[in-house]
Amino acid sequence: MAPRDPVADLRRIAFLLERANEATYRVRAFRSAAATVATTPHEELTARAAAGTLAKLAGIGEVTARCVTESLAGEEPVYLRRLLSTEGTDLPGAAATLRSALRGDCHVHSDWSDGGSPIEEMALAAAEIGHEYFVLTDHSPRLTVAKGLTADRLRRQLDHVAALNEQLPAGFRILTGIEVDILEDGSLDQEDELLARLDVVVGSVHSRLRDDAARMTRRMVTAIANPHLDVLGHMTGRKIAAQGAGDAAHRTARTRPPSTFDLEKVLAACVAHDKAVEINSRPDRLDPPKRMLTVAVEAGCRFSIDTDAHAPGQLDWLGNGCERAALCGVPADRLINSWPAERLLEWTASH
Repeated sequence: MAPRDPVADLRRIAFLLERANEATYRVRAFRSAAATVATTPHEELTARAAAGTLAKLAGIGEVTARCVTESLAGEEPVYLRRLLSTEGTDLPGAAATLRSALRGDCHVHSDWSDGGSPIEEMALAAAEIGHEYFVLTDHSPRLTVAKGLTADRLRRQLDHVAALNEQLPAGFRILTGIEVDILEDGSLDQEDELLARLDVVVGSVHSRLRDDAARMTRRMVTAIANPHLDVLGHMTGRKIAAQGAGDAAHRTARTRPPSTFDLEKVLAACVAHDKAVEINSRPDRLDPPKRMLTVAVEAGCRFSIDTDAHAPGQLDWLGNGCERAALCGVPADRLINSWPAERLLEWTASH
C-alpha cells in the first residue's frame, strides 16, 4: 500500500484528543512527534521504522513510533482508528441547525498568550473544519499568568496577522481581537487607540471574582457601556468539573462558583448598548448557566457561541454551546458569529 502522511495522522490524533478534552501530556506527545517527523528526512524515517529505532528520535515515544510505522506502511494507525470510532454522536436537530448557521468563532487563543499552538496552526485547523473566520483574542497585559500582550506585543501581532492573512486558504481569514480584562473599576486593560484598531473586543472578568454583587454589577455594566467592548466573555467566571480533564481530584480542584451580580441590570446594559453575551463552549466553563441563558434570551440579547479554544482540536467545541443555546431557545438570527465577516465588522464598528 502507498504510505500515508505520518505528520497528518499524528496531528489528527492530537486534534481528536484535544476535542475530547484529554490530558495535555497526551496531546503534547503527538504534537511533539509530528514536529520531529516533519523535520526528519523520509528516507531516515523509513529506515528507522524498518529497524524499530524511531523511538530513539527526540520527541518520539513507543506509542507515537508505532503510529508512524503504521502510517508509513500505508495503514491507518490503530490509535487513530480507535479515536475515530469513539468520536461521539451527532448533535440533535435544533442544536445541529444552530451549528450549521455558525460561520466563525469570536474567542480563540494562540501561543502568543496562554494557548498551546501558533496562530497559523489554529487558523489552518479552523479552515479545515469549515470556519470562514475566527477572532484572535489573546489576553491583555494585566493577566501576566497567561502571558497577556502588552501594547507593543499586540501591535506586533497585528502586523503578523496581516501577513498571515495573505497566505491562508481562500475563503478564510483571521479577524483581529483581544480578550481584554475588565478591571476593578470597569475599565478595559488595553490602550484605547489599540482597542479601536481591533475588529472584535471580548471583555472578561478574571480577577476578584468573589466581589460582592453590587460592586461586580457596577464593574460589568461600566465595561459593557465602553464603546470598544463588543462581547461579554464567560459572564459568571465559573469553572465546573469537565469530563476528560484529568482525574477526579484534579477536576474538583479546578471548580469555581459563579460570580454574583444583578443579572437583569447586566443584561439590560447589553441590550441598551447592543453588546453580545458569550455562550462559552469550554467543557470546564459552559458559561452562562442555562437558567441565566434563558433570562438573556427573554431580555432580547445578542449572543456569540464561542469555544475559547487554546488548541486546534478545541475549535470543534462549538457543539457544546449550540446544545445549550438550543435548549434555552436562542434564535439563530441573534448569533453574531452566524453573520458573514463583513456584517460582523459593520456591527462592531457601529459601537
